[in-house]
Amino acid sequence: MPEQSPRRRAQNFEEVPKGYSPETAQTEASRCLDCKKPLCVAGCPVNIDIPGFVRLIAQGKFVEAAMKLKEQTALPAVCGRVCPQETQCEERCVLTKKFESVAIGRLERFAADYARVLGNEPPPELAAPTGKKVAVIGAGPAGITVAGDLARWGHHVVIFEALHLSGGVLMYGIPEFRLPKDIVQYEINNLTKLGVEIFTDYVIGKTETVDQLIQDLGFDAVFIGAGAGLPMFLGIPGENAIGVYSANEYLTRINLMKAYDFPNYATSPPRAHHVITVGGGNVAMDAARSALRLGSRSTIVYRRSRVELPARVEEVHHAEQEGVVLNLLTNPVGIVTDAGGRVTGMECLKMELGEPDESGRRRPVAVKGSNFVIAADAIVIAIGNKPNPLISQTSPGLKVSKWGTLVVNEETMATSTPGVFAGGDIVSGAATVISAMGQAKIAARSIHEYLQSPAEEPASISRRGAETQRE
Repeated sequence: MPEQSPRRRAQNFEEVPKGYSPETAQTEASRCLDCKKPLCVAGCPVNIDIPGFVRLIAQGKFVEAAMKLKEQTALPAVCGRVCPQETQCEERCVLTKKFESVAIGRLERFAADYARVLGNEPPPELAAPTGKKVAVIGAGPAGITVAGDLARWGHHVVIFEALHLSGGVLMYGIPEFRLPKDIVQYEINNLTKLGVEIFTDYVIGKTETVDQLIQDLGFDAVFIGAGAGLPMFLGIPGENAIGVYSANEYLTRINLMKAYDFPNYATSPPRAHHVITVGGGNVAMDAARSALRLGSRSTIVYRRSRVELPARVEEVHHAEQEGVVLNLLTNPVGIVTDAGGRVTGMECLKMELGEPDESGRRRPVAVKGSNFVIAADAIVIAIGNKPNPLISQTSPGLKVSKWGTLVVNEETMATSTPGVFAGGDIVSGAATVISAMGQAKIAARSIHEYLQSPAEEPASISRRGAETQRE
């Protein structure tokens, strides 16, 4: 796929990959073998008919391909950009036995973009109104997915979003150069065309509780998709110094509050000379690449080796192309400050890999006496997030795991409170967009069945949701 040159893109927030042309998309789609038993579909958390939409692209039926995608996903243009297809659908492509996989993600992006730009997507068919009301907490990937499905099935859906714009992590977390915000808002607008109501600046747990949504406002069911927005920190000396940011704050200022468009928007973090980002996941790559675009030297500090980096290979490749420096097998042990409490550097230890830990990755072990200091005037902590406890603290009936995530029945996504379901990062911990959407698809179907048979309570909790944490 053609993309901006590293030198140019390191100085702007424009999207890096430029997308396929129609001719290239058809050529790539024609590589699909149209398997009788498509393993790629089994690798997709939302079960997209991959051979179906790829076949339509090969035939030049691009809008039809987009409609085929939207049978299973509300966010094809988003997923085509940010989902880890290389470890999901593409990894299972039969072609990988001898060649590269069909570029499923890039084709998904192409079809969705083509239909959006052309502007002639046919409106979705809506079932007759059921008279049932569903409250959705959070307008992120999980909430958008649930709302879209339930609206198409005839239920009246109201979304309550805590921030001033809908989109969740798609708006505040993922930078413009990886996911243009007009694409997210386009999909949000499509929701409202389905009759979904959206209330922003509405904090459930403060304005109303989950129980009040049902008891006082008359909702028949509730879906909690509030994400995992509470940042985790290192717990090292100096972490409260001036110039230390969580990745949440840093990226929210840049993305949701448009700090990249300074001085038109005066919300920018200070223009640092050197920013150190701690972590090795996609969030760390996003923060480090954003710092670079704001004019800083940018370094990533990660305690394991390149093999263990949890970020997508493409994101690591782009970061290094642009000039981000990776300090691997390096662990921060303290933040150095001046007399005024401002960051002047980070003290680190060199690490070496020992035996595998519970995650299956080799455990990093400190090399004694290897302390050294990296000079810096800003530090971004990107080592993961956990759910904000506000909802669980104000909803005593909700069962919570020791990780602070909501406990659900994995087969239905039902919580311990009848009529209340949950999905996404608030259940799994910080994970991927597509995994949140996969859980939301299960929850939407369960809510639909629950509303059709209100006398039957959802299945009781039997297992805790997955606890995948993004490092």
